[in-house]
Parts: sequence; structure tokens; C-alpha cells
Amino acid sequence: MLCKIDLHTHSGLSFDGGLTLIDYTKILQQNVLDVVAVTDHNTITFAKELQKKFGRKIIVGEEIESLDGEIIGLFLQKEIPPKLSAFETIQRIKMQNGLVYIPHPFEIQRKSIKIKMFEKIKKEVDIVEVFNGRSMFRGKELKDKEILQFKNFFTASSDAHCFLGVGKTYTGISGVPTRQTLLKALKKGVLVKNYPPLISYLCPFINKIKKRAHL
Repeated sequence: MLCKIDLHTHSGLSFDGGLTLIDYTKILQQNVLDVVAVTDHNTITFAKELQKKFGRKIIVGEEIESLDGEIIGLFLQKEIPPKLSAFETIQRIKMQNGLVYIPHPFEIQRKSIKIKMFEKIKKEVDIVEVFNGRSMFRGKELKDKEILQFKNFFTASSDAHCFLGVGKTYTGISGVPTRQTLLKALKKGVLVKNYPPLISYLCPFINKIKKRAHL
């Protein structure tokens, strides 16, 4: 039986995120997913709290706003500051023995790593997100000919900002992953590339409004 993992989600600690402790508890206890990476913008605070509660079912991650585009670090112990170059951001991930994950690459409408920069850093990249659950209106799925030029491991992830965005887009692998086993497991991973309900695309906007109104 495949282990369903999602390596890109946002809790309420992200400026536009909204997943709560109750949401993550429901996701894991109801087997919506088996393993979830919490990848808030520029912070790992809530991810570390969740890992204390759920252990290996939670991967501590961070979506870091580098000067060259967003980069996710997985299996982090320490927070990495934003506004560093892509090279320095990657170096700081590697110093923690973390994995370098490129979310929604080449997209125009988000702060994504563009193809020229990717060519410069690709030897240091571990994982490329070739399908993003929120890309229906904001970018594109990478085509096979684009994917084949990269010698990396691939995932499909939700980039969920609320509960409605979870569970449709994920990667199926064999067994609960660790830092040491994840890349090997992704070699035979199954990419489940379904889009969530359309209403979930409004979640980041609604989350930002709520935070501004202190709701």
C-alpha cells in the first residue's frame, strides 16, 4: 500500500496560509495523507511543534523567499532567513543536511525559480515539484520534454493553504520516509495529479483578509 505524502503545505503561520492544528490532525488521523511537510513562508515554528506531536508523519520544512525565487528546505532544524541568494539559501539548507526542493518552477505569476537560475543551481537541487495543486490558473505543469532535461527526483504536491486544498495532489511512495530514505523512495514514486475544488483557490486571499481584520 502506498504511503501518501505531500511535501508542500501552509499553516496559519504563512502570511496567506490557513491550515490549523485541527486540520493537520484530521489529515493524518483520517488518512487523507500519511506524511505532510509543513512548509510555511520563512518560518519553521509551527512545523516543529507539529513534529513533536506527530513524529515522522510531519516533515519540518520552510518555503524560503530567496532573491532568485522561492526554495523549500526539507528536514530542517533551524530557520533560514529570506532575501539571501539562491546559492546561499541552498548552502544553508545543505549545512543542516536538509533537502533542496524547488516548488512550482518557472512559473511567471509566482516568486518561482526561473529556468536560467535553475540551470545554475540544478546540481544542488534534490527534488523538483513537477505538479503543483494550485497551478491551474497560475502556471503550468512541466511537460515531459522539460522534465527529462533534469536529473532530479520529482513530486506532485498540493501547496494547500486550507483544508479544502489537501488530499487531491500528492506523491505515493513505499513506506514512511526519513531524510535518508526519501530520495530513494521517490525514484519509484507515483504522482497523483488532481486539482482540488475551485473554491480552495480562494483560500490564500481569504486567509490574508482574515489576518488583516484580526479574525
